[in-house]
Amino acid sequence: MTSPKIDRLPEMPREQMTDAQRAAVDELVSGPRGKLSGPFVPLMRSPELMRRLQKVGEYLRYDNTVGLHNSEFAVLVVARHWSQPVEWHIHKPIAMKAGVSEATCDAIAEGRRPPNMTAEETLVYDFLQELLHNQSVSDVTWAAAQKMFGDQGVIDMTAHCGYYSLLAMVMNTTRRELPHNAAPGIAPFPH
Repeated sequence: MTSPKIDRLPEMPREQMTDAQRAAVDELVSGPRGKLSGPFVPLMRSPELMRRLQKVGEYLRYDNTVGLHNSEFAVLVVARHWSQPVEWHIHKPIAMKAGVSEATCDAIAEGRRPPNMTAEETLVYDFLQELLHNQSVSDVTWAAAQKMFGDQGVIDMTAHCGYYSLLAMVMNTTRRELPHNAAPGIAPFPH
């Protein structure tokens, strides 16, 4: 018998937070995210890690060099790899608003290679698939990514993969629940 999926580190009332937790939450809330949600609920249990990590995420999400469309597309690929429904729930609407098609989102959700990707989406997809499955990228994919996004873009894309993988691992480990009892947009892959 499997145990129920209960959030292991749910939200806590502000009065139960330590001073360091309150300070980290206040810093996060005063930035572009505007609220404590998603992976930052469990991460607040390590307030200094959360402070540092959310700054990395702020750069990768709002100021990266590959553009919003490509970075949100990348989040979906990483969320699918980790079967992370909260990340998917948060980022699918942002990706679609940034121009990722519903058909592309559906294919990623189903674990299929999307058939009608843009040239940039194709490169991001190939780069991330190689990185996630082979722990590196081929010379051909590296050269194409470097040509399309430059050195900084390749580093930003690699960091994007690592950052969202870390958030997915935190949420999978802590069994972070979807907000407002939302239905999962992706199902776990069978093991």
